[in-house]
Amino acid sequence: MNALNAWAPLEIRPSDIGAPATPEGLVAHLDGLGDGLAPLLTEHKALVFRDFQVPADGLDPVMDRLLPRRLAYVNGNSPRTKVGSNVYTSTEYPPEFTISMHNEMSYASSWPTRLMFYCDVAPQTGGATPVVDAQLWLESLDDEVREAYRDGVRYTQNLHDGKGLGKSWQDTFETDDRDRVDAYLKEAGSEWSWRPDGSVRVSTVRPSTLRHPVTGTEVWFNQSDQWHPAALGDETAKALAQIMAPEELPQSVTFADGRPIPDDYVIQVRDRGLDNAVDVDWHVGDLLLIDNILVAHGRRSFTGPRRVLVAMTD
Repeated sequence: MNALNAWAPLEIRPSDIGAPATPEGLVAHLDGLGDGLAPLLTEHKALVFRDFQVPADGLDPVMDRLLPRRLAYVNGNSPRTKVGSNVYTSTEYPPEFTISMHNEMSYASSWPTRLMFYCDVAPQTGGATPVVDAQLWLESLDDEVREAYRDGVRYTQNLHDGKGLGKSWQDTFETDDRDRVDAYLKEAGSEWSWRPDGSVRVSTVRPSTLRHPVTGTEVWFNQSDQWHPAALGDETAKALAQIMAPEELPQSVTFADGRPIPDDYVIQVRDRGLDNAVDVDWHVGDLLLIDNILVAHGRRSFTGPRRVLVAMTD
């Protein structure tokens, strides 16, 4: 943990609340909280439930309390597998890579208010889910960077029709119906065009910061570093630049007015998010609930098998 960051998620164990170390004990505790869960999460920003021995096939009763309206991962930009009713594997990037900090779907017109992670298989080493106070992340950036981002960012996606680099539009929108995609993008306020090869190009302007609806706190809330070629690493970015223009990449980002975002800006954003993060280490049966506006999350590299499930609510 960064010495300047005294924040950490609230850990809740059976012994802390006088409950049995069972899934039923956790469900009873959540029932007892009732409407108190929302203000508790707003106050602490993230909650970790440990030692309740929740099995993967017993998640539904817990999720029903934590995520009252589970959402589908529509317009998601990362690879993952659907494993249940709006339950997914966490991002399936190779284990040797760290995934930088981000608020889930901050590039979209609507985003989940809460995320829940569940550890089904713990990694041999590493594999923590780092979380960062998004207000601290914003405040950690240089004034020059914050000012440059003031008017927001423009995200561009090039989604193929089944064969190509990156995700297809069918996987992204969980449909093979173009009319449904058109309706979604119209409601989202995006600009888009279908191409002769069946692919679609989507461009969307979004803010770079957001205010929490309850606390009014302003937080960093964009994924420019994840969509920018500079964050791919020098060799990868160089190789891609040799075969396609930045605007033809599966995803790319500029400032809202189309100006390029300097490489050093996105590297600063990426690194200061990770530098200020707190690692949540995983044990089988653990659950992590986060406020998706107040807290950004990522993934540390790991060895051995790792299976962390994620679900979200509006």
